[in-house]
Amino acid sequence: MTRDHQAFIDQMTLEEKASLMSGANFWNTKAIERLGIPSFMLTDGPHGLRKQGGSADHLGLHNSVPATCFPTASMLANTWDPALLEEIGKALGTEAKAEGVSVLLGPGNNIKRNPLAGRNFEYFSEDPLLAGKLAAALIRGIQSEGVAASLKHFAVNSQEKHRMSIDEVVDERALHETYLEGFRIAVQEGNPHTVMSSYNRLEGIYANENEELLMNILRGRWGFEGLVVTDWGGNNDRVAAIKAGNALEMPASGGISDAEIVAAVKAGELSEDLLDDRVEEVLTLIDLTSTANPHHPRFEPVEVDFDRHHSLAVRAAEEGVVLLKNEDRLPLVPGTKVAVIGDFAGFLRIQGAGSSRVNPTREISPLDALTQAGLEVIGYEPGYKRHGGISKAKLRRALQLASEADNIILFVGLDESLEAEALDRPHMRIPREQLRLIHALLAEGHRPIVVLVGGSPMELPFADHVDAIMAGYLSGQGGATAIARVITGAVNPSGKLAETYPIRYEDVPSSTTYTKTEAASLHSESIFIGYRYFDKVGEEVRYPFGHGLSYTRFTYGSLEVHKDGVTVSVSNTGKSAGSETVQVYAAPEHHEDFVARQHLVGFARVHLEPGEQAELNIPFSQHAFSAFDVISDDWKVRGGCYEIRVGASSRDIRLCADHVVPGEEFPLCKDPGAIPAYISGQVHGVTDEEFEVLMNRELPETFWTGQEPFDRESIIAQTVGRGGLAGAIGGSVKLAERFFNAIGKPMWANNTNFVLDMPLRALPRLSDGAFSEASLDGLIDMLNGSTWSGLRTFISGFSDTTQDARDNTGTTK
Repeated sequence: MTRDHQAFIDQMTLEEKASLMSGANFWNTKAIERLGIPSFMLTDGPHGLRKQGGSADHLGLHNSVPATCFPTASMLANTWDPALLEEIGKALGTEAKAEGVSVLLGPGNNIKRNPLAGRNFEYFSEDPLLAGKLAAALIRGIQSEGVAASLKHFAVNSQEKHRMSIDEVVDERALHETYLEGFRIAVQEGNPHTVMSSYNRLEGIYANENEELLMNILRGRWGFEGLVVTDWGGNNDRVAAIKAGNALEMPASGGISDAEIVAAVKAGELSEDLLDDRVEEVLTLIDLTSTANPHHPRFEPVEVDFDRHHSLAVRAAEEGVVLLKNEDRLPLVPGTKVAVIGDFAGFLRIQGAGSSRVNPTREISPLDALTQAGLEVIGYEPGYKRHGGISKAKLRRALQLASEADNIILFVGLDESLEAEALDRPHMRIPREQLRLIHALLAEGHRPIVVLVGGSPMELPFADHVDAIMAGYLSGQGGATAIARVITGAVNPSGKLAETYPIRYEDVPSSTTYTKTEAASLHSESIFIGYRYFDKVGEEVRYPFGHGLSYTRFTYGSLEVHKDGVTVSVSNTGKSAGSETVQVYAAPEHHEDFVARQHLVGFARVHLEPGEQAELNIPFSQHAFSAFDVISDDWKVRGGCYEIRVGASSRDIRLCADHVVPGEEFPLCKDPGAIPAYISGQVHGVTDEEFEVLMNRELPETFWTGQEPFDRESIIAQTVGRGGLAGAIGGSVKLAERFFNAIGKPMWANNTNFVLDMPLRALPRLSDGAFSEASLDGLIDMLNGSTWSGLRTFISGFSDTTQDARDNTGTTK
């Protein structure tokens, strides 16, 4: 590593170097004032700035400063428009800079392995090419304003349950081709200044101290030169993390990490030269973000045009709305009389819950937006209780209103408790009270226009019995306006699904095991995720990857395949202007192998006026015809004949042509004859024995025994159901969860999952040292049955902490 700051580093004491490796508080790093090294601020912001104005937290419990709430990543991905995302990134960077924020924690770029993952709304796609291109664009936009983006959560953060301890077990090909490829594209095309490591383990090693992941892959293979920061509370072994490539632990650790680093260097366990490399990364980041840092002499304050950013948020939502079904019911012309039903129409859910929750600068309800768009709303009824529970009166009033209207717009979907950080969805169904309303409307002969609200796919058993379905996703503060403008035809819908909508959750290959284990999560479906699985086995889906309807018609003309891409002509043969996303897939001739039936290798979006034609040149992706060779541990081009498919979705292919690719033939695993399920793609319920063959090793234990002793890496969830003090702690957390649900505070109930998944080792750090390491040792002794000796250690630890505080400050903390 080049040391541009060697003169500064040479002047630092060992203690000062160590101090730069962790935060000063929840959101800021430490300064070294005598050397003029300023602190800087990091804060949340995947789809909008979340800067805490008062009490700091990581789960969005307290209000943040007002900021533009853009659509979440799950909706932005439906635009398939890198240029739009770069524009949104620039707006995010401007708002961060105006608030003196140096690092914006986003975008999230994990692959959507399963529809129930609690943070799917924060991620782009089930496809790594689409996800990587969009993440790279957002990064470029953010960093164009002198603010660093932080690409997260690296890597294989596939579930929220036990996220701080779960071991994600993935075979090599799935790891590189599916879970890491989107990150590679984002790193090499977006050049993020920071990457955030994930909480989970990967192959038994915490991601934050995984040398293969952070040094060999991220830095070695991909050429990343920036800084790696932990997720908040995501540090396990501080010295191991520094060796593996992590430079910054957040939030503050109360001096614990500093002391560990200093002790390791003095004991010869950590090279001071390696520590200097990490210090260099911090200093470089300070330079790169100097104009956004009010503590830096090069700070450049900016003004934010919130009106312009709101307009951009509206446009982003308009482009991300997906028209899933339309039997000539939409658009509704202005002046049409409509009945509006559904609680979400009165107060739209615009974002997910947790650390990404934004305090929007403005909001409007769909009810008001529909009126402003020119529809004559004859009445509104919620129809159901938003957070569950049966209300016969609400249902009765909704049915009465429906009987008075020829056109019904029905808003249904997922409430705030179902999509949030720290928990995964329990099922893929729309809540039962909403389904009850839908079935009642259908029973009376109504065929409503359905608007879906939520950041993930849902089961839609009523889809064949309604005339129109629109996926409104989590659309940000401009979402209500966007939905109304699409319904009335002021905007022609052009969104395309970035994920597959299965018919039933049980159709998903990982449904039999997902979140059903405790210690390890086995990714036994390997590369067969989303459309790669459904297309491989010929399974019917509700709506395929890439699907989205329009109010106009696009005709595909000639197709030419070149060495590096395709040239295709597209015409708008309808009566209104609109945008089409042309998708290019490659299908290997010999697909009776451990390969997907087809995979996305390129895409382009084009806007056309009626009668207009365009010729598009779409390049192939870097690994369009490659696979990761587990023998040589590298990517290799797989030679042979591929059918190049061009279409409007993965299952609406309009043009095809053969393309011969020079390259090698090589086995796609070490023992192809022993993995018949992976050759056929029939991985739904694949045996552990066959997965072991693919992994080329024994699988780890996936469940706790319930008898294992507690240690620093145990999580609080392991206390549930145990006896003694352990059972009392776990039972108290579960009791709190039931209490919050009973008083109608589902979000507070959800946050008990954050407590349950917290490792015991995090207690001293997250308490800023108030809960001492000695007290933790005492607590662990008590949990393991050594009640009295543990209690003495526990109490003496607090006494030592208090004395340290007095020695350092003269007062008690």
